[in-house]
Amino acid sequence: MNDDSTGRIVAALRAWIATAPAGAQLPSSRALTAEHGASPLTVQRAVRVLAAEGLVESRPGVGTFVRARRAARAADLDWQTGALRARTGRLRGLSATQRTVSPDAVALHSGYPADDLLPERLVRAALLRASRTASATTRAPAAGLPELRQWFAGELARVAPGDVTPPTARDVVVLPGSQSGLSAIFRAAVGPGRPLVVESPTYWGAILAAAQAGVTLVPVPSGPSGPDPDDVARAFDETGARAFYAQPTYANPTGAQWSAELRARVLDVVRRHGAFLVEDDWAHDLAIDTDPRPLAAQDHDGHVIYLRSLTKSVSPALRVAALVARGPVRDRILADRAAESMYVSGLLQAAALDVVTQPAWQTHLRAVRPALRARRTALLDGLSAHAPTLKVEHVPAGGLSVWARLPDGADPVDVMLACEARGVIVAPGDEWFPAEPTGPYLRLSFCGPDVDRFDAAARVLGEVLGAGAGLPAAARP
Repeated sequence: MNDDSTGRIVAALRAWIATAPAGAQLPSSRALTAEHGASPLTVQRAVRVLAAEGLVESRPGVGTFVRARRAARAADLDWQTGALRARTGRLRGLSATQRTVSPDAVALHSGYPADDLLPERLVRAALLRASRTASATTRAPAAGLPELRQWFAGELARVAPGDVTPPTARDVVVLPGSQSGLSAIFRAAVGPGRPLVVESPTYWGAILAAAQAGVTLVPVPSGPSGPDPDDVARAFDETGARAFYAQPTYANPTGAQWSAELRARVLDVVRRHGAFLVEDDWAHDLAIDTDPRPLAAQDHDGHVIYLRSLTKSVSPALRVAALVARGPVRDRILADRAAESMYVSGLLQAAALDVVTQPAWQTHLRAVRPALRARRTALLDGLSAHAPTLKVEHVPAGGLSVWARLPDGADPVDVMLACEARGVIVAPGDEWFPAEPTGPYLRLSFCGPDVDRFDAAARVLGEVLGAGAGLPAAARP
């Protein structure tokens, strides 16, 4: 007899046990053999499975009986309240962008590109080649593989103007993703209890990293064109801050790209105040209509701490990023990183370096532009046709999402729940504000799979808004 027979007997006896009183005796082995047309060995195997599950107990020389089922004792977790004390800062559960959803849902919430936007074949081949090298078994240097550090430095050097001394590999620290880099920068370059100027809205992960580092956020308003340099200067003057976290290129969530004039003015403000500009260039490889222009390429006095990740453009499985910083601040951040994680996997670094140095990498980047443009167009056309009350104030020239304003008075979380009930997953915008939201927003990603379903998803969103979801009862149609 095979395992199918054992499983059949186990299922039948489970059903019988579910209605039998505790202490009831199971039919004899002979009776079960005859009833199920199985061998005595198969019956014994089935009884052992039930005994292992705690459903029956055997009494030698007597028989097998249904075990008394004890009521499960509820776990007493009250002690943790005393151990943890009050919640600190803005720390909370997972972001709405990190929710795991049904495969049948249309995912407009995540910031990770669909597989067909990634260089899958390059990544697989690179991992295979890296596994055959010493990087598979040796410890990587704390600052990262020298060749990878040189590549990151070279990326800035090739766009630096002639009067700026370009960074070198010595200025680069490789990171296990940009999120850990933000935490290290905020701890090492700002410090607990000290002010950090940030755009508002801004990346929710930066807000979380600041909370974990105990940093005090100082928001300045930022829109489709970026922040007003006068507001940035005023924030520095009023708070004594020595750092400004910003996303000058395809900001998450607004999609803003700073003009050349704005970049120069903000960098001048930072220099005058003897401060750092933490430049998060997360979408460097996700351009659509324009080219990225890092501020770090214009900086030769060490005011810019530059952060660039390959996670979204190469693969989420290769969490490799780097920061470029000059002077003592680089050494302080490296010490922080080494204390937390020692070093980044050399295998992942070698694979990432392999991908970005292949000729096919540039071919892939050229192909990503029209693919992202088509997805962006599909989403915007759908919203325009089916959800006209949802206002997209700025069409991003790069990145992975659009920032859309809901009708005044709408609750983004209620809209999210109403959409989710109909198989469309969106991200409420409140998470991107370091203080109170200035309006009701959704961040809608166009980088996910099922681009052919974007129109249907927009129709659902329009119907949800048309029904007054998220609005007070008095304001619903």
